[in-house]
Amino acid sequence: MTLELDQIIWFILLGILFTGYAILDGFDLGVGILHVFVKEDQERRLLLNSIGPIWDGNEVWLITGGGAMFAAFPYVYATLFSGFYLIFMALLAALIFRAVSIEFRSKLESPHWRALWDWSFALASLLATILLGIFVGNLAIGLPLNRKGDYVGGLLHLVGPYPLLVSITTVALFTMHGAIYLSLRTAGPLQAKVRRWIGPAITVFIISAVTTAMVTLVYHPRLTSAFRHNPGLFVFPVLLMLAIANVPREISRGKDLRAFISSCLSIVFLLVVLSIGLFPDLVYAPNHPQWSLSIFNSSSTFYTLNVMLIAALIGMPLVLTYTIYIYWVFRDKVRLGSHSY
Repeated sequence: MTLELDQIIWFILLGILFTGYAILDGFDLGVGILHVFVKEDQERRLLLNSIGPIWDGNEVWLITGGGAMFAAFPYVYATLFSGFYLIFMALLAALIFRAVSIEFRSKLESPHWRALWDWSFALASLLATILLGIFVGNLAIGLPLNRKGDYVGGLLHLVGPYPLLVSITTVALFTMHGAIYLSLRTAGPLQAKVRRWIGPAITVFIISAVTTAMVTLVYHPRLTSAFRHNPGLFVFPVLLMLAIANVPREISRGKDLRAFISSCLSIVFLLVVLSIGLFPDLVYAPNHPQWSLSIFNSSSTFYTLNVMLIAALIGMPLVLTYTIYIYWVFRDKVRLGSHSY
């Protein structure tokens, strides 16, 4: 195995880890955003308990992805975690408040106490989703770097029009994803209420996704150059469009599980298309493209990548098996019990 092959493999593995996070934490962030749209205390508890056994495990994928980036591409890790320092600290605070809200909400019977943590949970979920979208949007268009690979822009540069557009799309996507998940896990009047949210969420997502695609084609053609040079790669945008189109089709037929799988595939193909557009760069430098951090000039040594690959081949199947097992155990409709939130 060569160094170049190792670098490509780790690019793919990073994509798998962050895609896993987007799929799994995406729906529970969506549940958080939708949480305050129900008014009854019992309904809000049902929403919380639909993600209760799994929300913390979902975030493991983000931690694992960050750790893998640190070990495999340390220069990229240094650039991103310094350039996005304030955004990542705000993201960390949002994730902490989500956890605290879930754990504290039902400790007292007081309506005011529960309302406080309900809004904390919803706003923290919304903020986390917005910040993740801003990060992805900046990663797509690149960051101004100096020749040492340091970020030389300011905070205002990170919240430009394109990252905010991607952020809106991310909020719409996770809201749709969360609503479909809730339709799977709830029953009765609550399920009927949740199903009414899915249509508007799908509409907003499709409008924002199409707008983002058009803006990308016009203002950021670099992200589409790989597809123009390799027409065979267009299979992935086609699969993306089919996955998105299948969501409302399956919902209209009452096939919630198929709709959820299509929603998951939409996230997968979105990130595949983004990865193809970025490759081989991990941090593109639009001010000086020769200063970009690619998988080839920012990776760890051949020995480090190989040792990590062995660990990944052992660890990732275990994490995946545990994740599948947990989801299988808690696959039924959610019910409230003595140990519920």
